[in-house]
Amino acid sequence: MSTATSNRLNLAAEPRELTGKKVASLRREGRLPAVVYGHGEGSENLSLDYHEFELLRRKAGQNALIDLSVDGKKARPVLVHGVQVHPVHRRPLHVDLFLVRMTEELTVDVPLVPIGTSNAIENLNGTLMHLLESVRIRALPDHLPQSIEYSIESLVDFEAAIHVSDLTIPGDVTLLTEPEEVVAKVLASRLQAEEAALEAEEAEAAAEAAEGEEPAEGAPAEGEEPAAEGGDSGSSESTDS
Repeated sequence: MSTATSNRLNLAAEPRELTGKKVASLRREGRLPAVVYGHGEGSENLSLDYHEFELLRRKAGQNALIDLSVDGKKARPVLVHGVQVHPVHRRPLHVDLFLVRMTEELTVDVPLVPIGTSNAIENLNGTLMHLLESVRIRALPDHLPQSIEYSIESLVDFEAAIHVSDLTIPGDVTLLTEPEEVVAKVLASRLQAEEAALEAEEAEAAAEAAEGEEPAEGAPAEGEEPAAEGGDSGSSESTDS
């Protein structure tokens, strides 16, 4: 499991004076507007090299620590807090960078990554359902996991499920997501689900038919008392004359 400092990357930035609609000229020059803020310090407008940032995005994980150097000055550790992208071509338009203190814990969401094989998928033709894509954790900046892997080998049938409590969490990380939440399970294919539903309907119909059958000859009907043996019940009237 990699952490925030496994592959510490560097990012160079320059101070930015242009704001608002004027930043469009920066983008045409291959620069990306950004802002850095955090821990009571005033926000600082920056510009980044567009291609350098795109390369960094591909290498860095979601919670990767980055050493940010502004105008060649001493680098400071930051996290990419948010990236605004174009709604059509998905190119970055603006970047938010968050300054961190290495001695102060952060709360972040960590992606979950399934590994291994499942009998319910391989042999029962089921489909893996990711009911939880990430978990929320708290840790020091240099201990933030980039991802948490979990094995799906325990998903042997359609009844089995993996819960948050089944995940392996590093000892220096505090898990904040509720342990009973379901992470993943395997669902039957549509055809299998339809066959199971049909079988259930047939079984129910057979049970209803069995309840409605006529009782055998001589057997009491449902709700009736069995007849007494040895003739009619009750006293006979006297025939003395």
